[in-house]
Amino acid sequence: MRKLIAGNWKMNGLKADGLALARELAQRMEKERIACDLLLCPPATLLMAVAAAVNGSGIALGGQDCHTGTVGAHTGDISASMLADAGCRYVILGHSERRTDHHESDALVCAKAKAARAAGLIAVICVGETAQQRDAGQALDVVARQLAGSLPEGLSAAELVIAYEPVWAIGTGRTATPGDVAAMHAHIRAGLAGRVADPAAVRILYGGSVKPGNARELLAVANVDGALVGGASLKAEDFWAIARAGI
Repeated sequence: MRKLIAGNWKMNGLKADGLALARELAQRMEKERIACDLLLCPPATLLMAVAAAVNGSGIALGGQDCHTGTVGAHTGDISASMLADAGCRYVILGHSERRTDHHESDALVCAKAKAARAAGLIAVICVGETAQQRDAGQALDVVARQLAGSLPEGLSAAELVIAYEPVWAIGTGRTATPGDVAAMHAHIRAGLAGRVADPAAVRILYGGSVKPGNARELLAVANVDGALVGGASLKAEDFWAIARAGI
């Protein structure tokens, strides 16, 4: 399957910087067609501007979160249908920063994934263990529990992407070894059986300090179908180098 390289800009980027980055990536796509899919997930304030900047380039757009409801008195929240209206095809759900900073439970992530499906969005559901959980030998159990609790029943492979992000490797410069990644991605693939009609067709991304220097090695690991890139997605040259490593 084609690999998916997703850039999570998090809470970074004013209009000028975000547009410059999106336009440069769109221009690179025009000059060099690569053998993987690209996805940009900018802050909500930049969604429509970035959508216009990448229009026709083949780069997809995604939100960083959505509410469980469609409309209502939810100050500061954004519904999945609003994301779709802004040009999004994807939405990141259950990122560790949301789970930690906003105390999001698996049940809430599942409800958001249902809302995303209803709006026609592909849910990028994040799972991953903390350093304490890994050191205690609980990594596989933690991720299995997150998968079981966060995935709605009846999702098809076309409606879902899984992103494995070991919490201890996000923004720390520390990266899981290829062996660690292979073991966890195989575990996730097995955990999708019975929950998704065609688990072999679900793209499983690796995230956690993915950089140009380690991308090729990580993307070559079995069951790694792409990357969810944080800091390195804020520089066009770095993000493009990671995308090219997935060829």
